Amino acid sequence: MSRHHGHRTDTEPTADTEPTTDTESSADNQHGRDNGHGNHSEHGHGSGHHHTDLDWEVMAAWLEDSGDLHLPVLRQVAARLRRPGVRRVLDIGSGPGVMTGVLAETFPDAEVVAVDGAAGLLDRALARAERLGLGGRVSVQHAELPEGLAGLGSADLIWSSKAVHHLGDQQATLTALAGALNPGGVLAVAEGGLPTRFLPRDIGVGRPGLQARLDAAQEEWFEAMRTGLPGSVAVVEDWPAMLTRAGLTDAGSFTSLLDLPAPLGEPGRAFLHTHLSRLRGNVSEAFAPEDLDTLDVLLDPTSAEGILRRPDAFLLSATTVFTGVRPAH
Repeated sequence: MSRHHGHRTDTEPTADTEPTTDTESSADNQHGRDNGHGNHSEHGHGSGHHHTDLDWEVMAAWLEDSGDLHLPVLRQVAARLRRPGVRRVLDIGSGPGVMTGVLAETFPDAEVVAVDGAAGLLDRALARAERLGLGGRVSVQHAELPEGLAGLGSADLIWSSKAVHHLGDQQATLTALAGALNPGGVLAVAEGGLPTRFLPRDIGVGRPGLQARLDAAQEEWFEAMRTGLPGSVAVVEDWPAMLTRAGLTDAGSFTSLLDLPAPLGEPGRAFLHTHLSRLRGNVSEAFAPEDLDTLDVLLDPTSAEGILRRPDAFLLSATTVFTGVRPAH
């Protein structure tokens, strides 16, 4: 968008995870995409994804669906960011524009610009805005990050979910985003939270504690992704401190919870099935044979023990947003 250093959302797909957002899949789910989302949707999405071999456009429909699933969180987040005088908003790494639409609804007097490196996702963002009756205030800008930041213009609010961690120098990216704020403007980045939880510790199949082992595999994937990025710079992921170093004041954070209890509805089950499928395909080398067998059971659409049918499946995730303000003078 280190693990627990702050990136999770669970909207990002997995070892490639993502394609995210607004919303927040597998490996990146933990470090998530904007899926909208954010969390976990919101992500977050396109910028810089070309460096990590992620095909966001292939994942476009899933990203939008997962963004819709995370809409309660995205709306909570946008409400927390509401402030007077916002006339222009940038959604950096917008993906298919789920959060873009939420921001346009929350700030009815503002122009909202979806920024992404994947043209197909921007097409979806425009189409979504039209469906929501927001087309007159939502525009898109194709830009690869970080080099494309200079051409975006200034804004009163800049939102980015799970995009910064896909760029080698996270501190430099935050500094550039902060520089694009108008005086008094706010930068909000969703780069924190907790790993998604969706099953009991003992699911009656295989060895108990599967989710903890999935978390460990995703952590390994994420670290390899980060170190492999061009210009990768190691940094203590203290996001408030990083925002302060970027020249912002009043750095802080808040967390929103997505809590969909068992028995989980069909959209949540579909989200989890895709999440597990990507884990199975992308980071399976980190799994013991017994855990691979368990994943196969969970992915079996005909099995009563599978994620699509079992009664104990739920969806619980926490998305953390870090904010800072550009001084007015």
